[in-house]
Amino acid sequence: MRQARHPEPGEMVLTDVVAALGDPIRVGVVRVLADGRERGWGELRVPVAKSTLSHHLRVLRDAGVTRTRQEGTRCYVTLRREDLDSRFPGLLQALLAAAIADDVGNQVGLADRAT
Repeated sequence: MRQARHPEPGEMVLTDVVAALGDPIRVGVVRVLADGRERGWGELRVPVAKSTLSHHLRVLRDAGVTRTRQEGTRCYVTLRREDLDSRFPGLLQALLAAAIADDVGNQVGLADRAT
């Protein structure tokens, strides 16, 4: 099974990170992951097909915004907050504040475990 490549903090490019954060679904994923917890892909509630979610998660990973870990057939994702904060100080905090203020990404959440 092929391991996903994650750019080192020094390899992160501002334009790639900003482009990755230019989609409301991806901003919503970042908002959900901002609590610092690792989430399984199946825990994410998004208004797109699984293949489209996979694409969005790959864009975030390739830009260095998230880290993906595979365990068997399951994939887990976390926000690379420390790496982003060290490489681009204040960027993530500003993005999250603006996203909350403008309600960007609100259509992304966590799946209800009761169902």
